[in-house]
Amino acid sequence: MNRPQQPARRPHPWWVAVVSGMASYIDAAAIVSSGTALVLYQQSIGITGTQIGVLSGALTFCIAIGALSGGRLGDLFGRRAVFIVTMAMTVVGAGVLVASPAFAGLLIGTILVGLGTGADLPVSLATISEAATDENRGKLVGFSQVLWFAGILATYAISAGVGDLGRTGGQIMFAHVGVVALVVMVLRFTIPESTTWSDAHAEKAAGVHTVRAARHGIRDVLTQRIFLLPFLSLLVFYTLTNLGANTGGQFGAYVAVNVVGLSVPFFSTMNLVSVPIGMLLAFWFMRIVDGRLRMPFYIVGAVCLVVSYGLPLVFGFSLPTLVAMLAFGAVGNAFAFEAIMKVWSQESFPTLLRGSVQGTIIAVARIAAALLAFVTPLLLDHPEVMYGILTALVAVGVVVGWLGFRHAVFDAFSIEGKDLADAQEALFAAGVRDDAPAAAARRDHR
Repeated sequence: MNRPQQPARRPHPWWVAVVSGMASYIDAAAIVSSGTALVLYQQSIGITGTQIGVLSGALTFCIAIGALSGGRLGDLFGRRAVFIVTMAMTVVGAGVLVASPAFAGLLIGTILVGLGTGADLPVSLATISEAATDENRGKLVGFSQVLWFAGILATYAISAGVGDLGRTGGQIMFAHVGVVALVVMVLRFTIPESTTWSDAHAEKAAGVHTVRAARHGIRDVLTQRIFLLPFLSLLVFYTLTNLGANTGGQFGAYVAVNVVGLSVPFFSTMNLVSVPIGMLLAFWFMRIVDGRLRMPFYIVGAVCLVVSYGLPLVFGFSLPTLVAMLAFGAVGNAFAFEAIMKVWSQESFPTLLRGSVQGTIIAVARIAAALLAFVTPLLLDHPEVMYGILTALVAVGVVVGWLGFRHAVFDAFSIEGKDLADAQEALFAAGVRDDAPAAAARRDHR
């Protein structure tokens, strides 16, 4: 098979990062919009609390299923086709949510949005990584986290303006998701297929025996130590830390109102202040992620993340404790949570495994969070027990992340602040196997 014709001029990596990274914006906007809009629909068209629970659970599980399938489809059929189709699915789903006056239509729209946004995440991140260089890969992948915060902030701002409009307010919030997805879908036609994926796919079709062509199935991840160790590390790290983050996101208001005694508007204002701080820290992560300070900042972030969940165990639940938890959590989430997971997952696996692996990691983490959410209200009858469990889980997660990546090739052998993802990809292409990438990288950069 001939290699697909590539355009003479590739789009600028930052253009790819912005257009592809909007997957994170839409993911955040869809989740936050659903939580607020469904309450408005409850008040206006009479959907029940049980139906809201079904719709919320359906969104979470469909994002997980989408991530699992989308990552694999992106590895098999290319990044470009999949991330255009997933945006189209999100546009249609958001349109259904705007138009539907009853539960059945809302369920169909929620399923489409969940599958579309979930499937888009791993494919878009792989597209960003493969458009980058060793000098800016971490920055470009990390920028998706800035866009994730932007999606939350924009949705909060819209909800503040339409929160008294009933069903119309909910329609405006879902329309925001649909319009942004439509614009992103159009812009994605300006991004050609990843050259890295095209090369690997052509090698596979031609029977060229390189690691990136020959290693393209989950079986390879489970049987090759060089892939299995980072996969298991990322799976445990992200799943356990996401349990804490998801609990804070879904039940933070519950704790603030029912345990601390704050009002919903006051807690919402606290969140509005904390989101811009999170964005600033995400920009700082972009500054340090491609250099030697990556792991030191990870350690600081990991400590802050554990402290943020452990504070009420020492000082009890109060307003000062809640503020301190938000502050420590902001630092921890910036340097030892999802952003670093995205970077590590792009650097650790060859082209035709990259989307599949990250999709699997995201799917497992989302499903675990959804399962924990079912019993969280019961556990919060004794909040110290709940936060003791979260502290222990997050502590295990960040330690596993440190153990799994403290000697990673792109950390241990970084040269002049540059990671070696490009060097590792070149080794994958050259057919190096098992432990050879680290040794070869060491020799090549002495």
